[in-house]
Amino acid sequence: MDFALSANQESIRDAVAKICSRFDEAYWLKKDKEGGYPADFHRALADAGWLGICIPEEYGGSGLGITDAAIMMRTISESGAGMSGASAVHMNVFGLNPVVVFGTREQCQRMLPPIIDGRDKSCFAVTEPNTGLNTTQLKTRAVRQGDKYIVNGQKVWISTAQVANKILLLARTTPLEEVRSPTHGLSLFYTDFDRKRVTVHEIEKMGRKPVDSNELFFENFEIPVEDRIGEEGRGFEYILHGMNPERILIAAEAVGLGQIALKRASEYAKGRIVFNRPIGMNQAIQHPLAKCWMELEAAWLMVLRAGWQYDQNLPCGPAANSAKYLAAEAGFHACEQAVMTHGGFGYAKEYHVERYLRESLIPRIAPISPQLILSFIGEKVLGLPKSY
Repeated sequence: MDFALSANQESIRDAVAKICSRFDEAYWLKKDKEGGYPADFHRALADAGWLGICIPEEYGGSGLGITDAAIMMRTISESGAGMSGASAVHMNVFGLNPVVVFGTREQCQRMLPPIIDGRDKSCFAVTEPNTGLNTTQLKTRAVRQGDKYIVNGQKVWISTAQVANKILLLARTTPLEEVRSPTHGLSLFYTDFDRKRVTVHEIEKMGRKPVDSNELFFENFEIPVEDRIGEEGRGFEYILHGMNPERILIAAEAVGLGQIALKRASEYAKGRIVFNRPIGMNQAIQHPLAKCWMELEAAWLMVLRAGWQYDQNLPCGPAANSAKYLAAEAGFHACEQAVMTHGGFGYAKEYHVERYLRESLIPRIAPISPQLILSFIGEKVLGLPKSY
């Protein structure tokens, strides 16, 4: 059993960190104040080939695993970019995995290279206002008419829809009352984002201002049949192949965010003099920070375990969900403690930790709630009766 990163993984971390160093905390502080998609950051990673880290080499990617992608995403977040930097590329790293697994060769050749080289930006449209995490109850309809589908409906909390030119969309092609199981009758599409047929309303939110979140309204939105991924009606099954990687990557990002917050808190505690001594000498300061470090390290081990299981084609649901839960909690605690360590200065934007705290709530909430993860572990791992 080897807990060390491989030489290749260390080179991934170092190379990504070198790119991130060009976008310092002043850059992200300005983005947090003014907003605006970090297109130059996205372009820098695309030019270096990192957006295709998990896409097969035959389509222009690196063909590496989710574990390698997790190392990259942690590095981005830990650089000071936080969730703003990670979310700017997050979807493009894992989101098209269903295309890789279930798309035809023609679709892969057509759809994947533009994502890798940064020509395309995609958003992922699943969540709806009245269904939340109950994906089987989606109401957005895609009705086939000859060689195209006509889509009408609504989606919410769709990231990067302001800048995306592509959309990965899950919609119901068979009415719920006509299917044997609620998981049937949903279809997956990857197609052009036609803004003449999709109205996009941005949602003002607490943090991560550079990466937009939106509500989408589809009105007779047309999708060519050739842009449907896999078979009609099996879309729910297909998106499951993207859900575990998403949990693993957002867990890695939460660990990175917690680590940069912990680093800032520790540096501040060593330099802040109160009562003629650095506050870091006080155990009331030391012990909470030490606990945060242990929680983050433990969460990171679970991230690596989940990534290893996924890359080995082993069942990884419990590990991926546990990694997301543990990392989100550990990241939040570290960011909260960083603010408290700074005292009043922690409330000031120039010290950055208040931004980290606001962003740390994202991994706790999305893409699945901590309560549903606990229910999943209770049912699937412990064998307890289903509670919902």
